[in-house]
Amino acid sequence: MAELYNSAAPKKAANLSINSDLLRKTRELNINLSATLERALKEELSKREAAKWVEENRTAIKSYNDFVEQHGCFGDEFREF
Repeated sequence: MAELYNSAAPKKAANLSINSDLLRKTRELNINLSATLERALKEELSKREAAKWVEENRTAIKSYNDFVEQHGCFGDEFREF
């Protein structure tokens, strides 16, 4: 499976706007903003890439499911569960 992004790419500064109380409380707990944002963005990217893949392959998935419904899965006759 291909990587979502190049994790070895250099860091780049970005200006963000965030709720001031959320920022204050986060800083009080010494939460690393950059690391937390990177984790959240990676998770969101992963979800969106998965949804994109499903959409791009919707026709093939439907065709496969229709085939299985009509003919069963390969090896069904050998299943013992």
